[in-house]
Amino acid sequence: MTALPVYLDNQATTPLDPAVRDSMWPYLTEYFGNPHSGDHRFGWDASAAIRTARAQVAEFINAGDDEIVFTSGATESCNLALRGVAGHAHDSQRNRIVTLATEHPAVLETVHDLAASGYELDVLPVDQDGLADLTALEGALDDRTLIVSVMAVNNEIGVVQPLADIAPRCRAVGAYLHTDATQAAGRLPIDVDAWGVDLLSLSGHKVYGPKGVGALYVRSGVDLKPMISGGGQERGLRGGTLPTALIVGFGTACELATENQHRDGCRMVGLCGRLYGRLQDAHPRLRLFGHPTRRVAGNLNIGLPGVPADELIRNTAAHIAISTGSACSSASSEPSHVLLALGLDPETAATSVRISLGRFTTDTDIDRAIEALCSIRSGRLAASERG
Repeated sequence: MTALPVYLDNQATTPLDPAVRDSMWPYLTEYFGNPHSGDHRFGWDASAAIRTARAQVAEFINAGDDEIVFTSGATESCNLALRGVAGHAHDSQRNRIVTLATEHPAVLETVHDLAASGYELDVLPVDQDGLADLTALEGALDDRTLIVSVMAVNNEIGVVQPLADIAPRCRAVGAYLHTDATQAAGRLPIDVDAWGVDLLSLSGHKVYGPKGVGALYVRSGVDLKPMISGGGQERGLRGGTLPTALIVGFGTACELATENQHRDGCRMVGLCGRLYGRLQDAHPRLRLFGHPTRRVAGNLNIGLPGVPADELIRNTAAHIAISTGSACSSASSEPSHVLLALGLDPETAATSVRISLGRFTTDTDIDRAIEALCSIRSGRLAASERG
């Protein structure tokens, strides 16, 4: 039987942790009740499990239990945050939305949609390393600014944005701060108070939990207009029957992330450093995209001059699973908007491949990746290295 490729695309999705799977199983079988059924034991058990999971998610980000709204994932959470704030403030004089050019499509597409309906939109540049330009941000903030959305960790280049520096600038003008923390979860300590955010999006499947579930942190006192109306679930902010098993798995995943974060991070620093060092030795012209140190452990976004990413991926696909960047945009033939925002020309941006390690990446996996990436030769690749 042919061995599976080594999985090095953990920023696209993470494998389900076995402990998460085990926590979900009873709620897919024996405890199958509707958590909103308050008249019998089946509903009570499901409701209790969701309360436990809500507390686990809240503790993970240092929030209150009543500040957690369960959703189908980070895309819905980002939409609820941005559309919810905009919808509630529709008649307000505050109508400016500020974000970065490197945000995930879940944010960029949403804010462009809001701009088409009349909101003023300011999409700010980043520097060549992918970090927010704080001077440009200050210039965009005034008493008309409603909300600022800045991703905590970029999903392609792994850059960590200075949220603790951004938050006081937002507070000074009375603007809300939202962050998509999908890629930060399990890789950085998340503290909504230390970060100073008002809204924060999470996704289960990026933190070794199940797909189809996520959460939005909503700071007490922040008012949102619901996107999905129904039976009044989630404090009226998100109607619909809650998926008990998915939420239980998400809660367990958050608890495990808290327990394993330091150990996982130290392992990934070592493994990623070894991989990058060997790649540099084998390919002296290798480029690293994004800030060299202000990035999460386990992310390498690299490129070889003149070697398209699709060629590199095609030649290594039997041995390793890596990607060109955002899984949500992988069908597009256009260069990454994130790489273009760094000031790279389209040809250079088209060389970018994302390698992302995870909790279950082993030393043997890295050995196989080194072998695949250091020994690959194609006509274009060989010519590029000779040049």
